[in-house]
Amino acid sequence: ISGYSLVVQARDSGTPPLSSSVTVNVDISDVNDNSPVFTPANYTAVIQENKPVGTSILQLVVTDKDSFHNGPPFTFTILTGNEEEEFTLDPHGVLRSAVIFKHMVSTEYVLCVQAKDSGKPQQVSHTYIQVRVIEESIHKPTAIPLEIFIVTMEDDFPGGVIGKIHATDQDVYDVLTYTLKSEQKSLFKVNSHDGKIIALGGLDNGKYVLNVSVSDGRFQVPIDVVVHVEQLLQEMLQNTVTIRFENVSPEDFVGLHMHGFRRTLRNAVLSQKQDSLHIISIQPVAGSGQLDMLFAVQMHSGGFYKPAYLIQKLTNARRHLENVIRISAILEKNCSGLDCQEQHCEQSLSIDSHSLMTYSTARISFVCPRFYRNVRCMC
Repeated sequence: ISGYSLVVQARDSGTPPLSSSVTVNVDISDVNDNSPVFTPANYTAVIQENKPVGTSILQLVVTDKDSFHNGPPFTFTILTGNEEEEFTLDPHGVLRSAVIFKHMVSTEYVLCVQAKDSGKPQQVSHTYIQVRVIEESIHKPTAIPLEIFIVTMEDDFPGGVIGKIHATDQDVYDVLTYTLKSEQKSLFKVNSHDGKIIALGGLDNGKYVLNVSVSDGRFQVPIDVVVHVEQLLQEMLQNTVTIRFENVSPEDFVGLHMHGFRRTLRNAVLSQKQDSLHIISIQPVAGSGQLDMLFAVQMHSGGFYKPAYLIQKLTNARRHLENVIRISAILEKNCSGLDCQEQHCEQSLSIDSHSLMTYSTARISFVCPRFYRNVRCMC
């Protein structure tokens, strides 16, 4: 407890008694009676041979239960094990190489490190660091080419994570870093540590080829990353058809079925090769294992095929489509639960272009807006 606040009252012996109160604040000053604590108590680390001078090997983590003026900043000192000055330790507790290590010269070092706090008198703690020198990287990283499809409303892309590069390295201790050529950083970013690709807002319609590379510190390997951006037209939303799939997740559909189903769907519904199939969105059906895929077909002349025409085509080709993936239903109007009797069911579709869904797999990523379907009975 760092302090107390007391209210003290003095009362005299007169009739009637008179009194007065005063507040007394008692501050408890901290005594430096806790030593710094290393977490963990001792460390192990590795460094590859031939790494440049100044390579970061380890970050020490130290805490102190005393108040701030008796705790950090800490003073770090290497007490033993650094007689040849192969290591340096900066004020932030980062252990770095001071030489270029050779695996044939020495394979292991053991350092004793001391941490002092800022109290008076100072308290100290010690830790031991075992540093192993391993052979330099002999394997190049390998990365899977990535294709990203982004669907967005006209000039209304908010940006966000659109996919992730999957890379591996057979060298156990290699740390992979990802880079993007500087001229493309006005539109995209790549997280250097985990390979996530981030698109900035306002992407235009079209195809983007990203110059991304992955490095293990010795080898640098280019990665093929292609981004396709398609902007939706309002007219598309008025001519959509929904195919509902049974027992499939969005990621499995994107990674395993989307290319094959798209090809089969084109053969089923396109009247001319010049017609265009637009997959607008895919979205799980709440409370079930089903998945809705929303699409429209644009004629070569510029207009769109009506949903009734597309449904007829789909119904005739359903057996061929189900050779790729099981279909639960083909929907133009989703009136389940409504008893419209002799009336008509009217459906309206809305797109939330600022609520993007990203379905990312190792090879394909699909980014699309969330959609909402409203239905009601009409006279």
